[in-house]
Amino acid sequence: MLNVVLFGPPGAGKGTQSEKIIEKFELTHLSTGDLFRKHLGEGTDLGKLAKKYMDEGHLVPDQVVISMVEDKINNTSGSKGFIFDGFPRTTAQAEALDKMLKNHGMAISGMIALDVPHDVLKERIKERGKTSNRADDQNEEKINTRIKVYLDETLPVAKYYEEQGKFKKINGVGEIEEIFNQISVVIDSY
Repeated sequence: MLNVVLFGPPGAGKGTQSEKIIEKFELTHLSTGDLFRKHLGEGTDLGKLAKKYMDEGHLVPDQVVISMVEDKINNTSGSKGFIFDGFPRTTAQAEALDKMLKNHGMAISGMIALDVPHDVLKERIKERGKTSNRADDQNEEKINTRIKVYLDETLPVAKYYEEQGKFKKINGVGEIEEIFNQISVVIDSY
């Protein structure tokens, strides 16, 4: 089973590329944002638990997030694998994900990181903000904060997978198809 972590800072093109990867490799998209919305919207036990933490102003604990991911995996049949989008965000989450997948006889095949210079990220995010009407994508201070959080908290996850020999960096600047072709070569090598 093919399990890919698509990685990169905000504005790197993960959303664009994940759609293409899902279509070509017939993977199931696994986005923690989507899982949160599903569980909160349906009022599941996991959703209620997450809401309790969120209402108190706390981050949702990794174990709750992992349980949502596990629920998605358990309720997906016929998939050739998963593409993890926006998760794991911390080394602790990566370790918990590996443990959970191992219990299901699976593992992460690899992490593909889209490498994009910060000035290009900022331009892309601002442009996305114009077309999507996302106010947070149009505020320079918020953009800088999101990039800083990525560098401080999320980037160490790349080192975690690099130490396992599962990390591959792709130049995220260029034509969409050109970048996708590079990603496809990596995935085909798994």
